[in-house]
Amino acid sequence: QVQLLESGGGLVQAGGSLRLSCAASGRTLDSYSMAWFRQAPGTEREFVAATSWLGAIDYIDSVKGRFTISRDNAKNTVYLQMNSLRPEDTAVYYCAGVRGRAIQTSPGGYHYWGQGTQVTVSS
Repeated sequence: QVQLLESGGGLVQAGGSLRLSCAASGRTLDSYSMAWFRQAPGTEREFVAATSWLGAIDYIDSVKGRFTISRDNAKNTVYLQMNSLRPEDTAVYYCAGVRGRAIQTSPGGYHYWGQGTQVTVSS
């Protein structure tokens, strides 16, 4: 069993930056593919970025060049550095994990979820 806890959300002006963290406990993450999803009110949960246990990385097109996903297996933590934030990035951001699979872009592909952290970008 893996427990995931996100932190780092907050309120920021457009053009600003935030770094989200996802700390895992219960298992080491080196054999897990990890992802960030987001969900705005009234919308479906949307894939943002992922890093596989083999080192592959993927991003949704709208965040390419602005967001960077990384992982520190020694700290059992995954990060999402978000730069040049836009109001449309406003959402609850969730960390998700699955053991031993390639990157999944559907929420159903992940077994473990955090409770989410709110990111609000003002214009």
